[in-house]
Amino acid sequence: MSRTLILMRHAKSSWDDITQPDHERPLNDRGRASARAMGDWLRAQGHIPDAATSSSSQRTGETFLGLGFDVPVQFTRALYHAGPEVMMEVLREQVGETVLMLGHNPGIADFADRLVQHAPPHPRFVDYPTCATCVIRFDAEAWNDIGWREGQPIDFAIPRELTP
Repeated sequence: MSRTLILMRHAKSSWDDITQPDHERPLNDRGRASARAMGDWLRAQGHIPDAATSSSSQRTGETFLGLGFDVPVQFTRALYHAGPEVMMEVLREQVGETVLMLGHNPGIADFADRLVQHAPPHPRFVDYPTCATCVIRFDAEAWNDIGWREGQPIDFAIPRELTP
């Protein structure tokens, strides 16, 4: 039995209103297009989540909606600017076989790096730009069974490669 994690950073957010609290910043037009493109890419590659967990921020929520997946989603403040340890705790609570997790940098880049046995052959994996997505497979019966450096990266993409 295996588990698959679709680990995604939120899409590009708007800085139009600098008085707006960070948690409430929406996506900009490019971000909305990127979320749609990443959802299309995931479907084309056969990476379909059966559950999702996301930071409770406005931009991660909008990213999730833009992907176009009709799956149960849990929005949690715990993933808002979370570090790898907290992200691992949240992941270990999941029950689906393929889980989409949406979060923020710098935590998500560090989390991805610590999960995989080796980095995927992509120059942007290290900095994990907005809407970057890594698909990681684990040989595990349950999410609670996974550990650091046990994941096999099977796909990685960024929106700039998918959108004109």
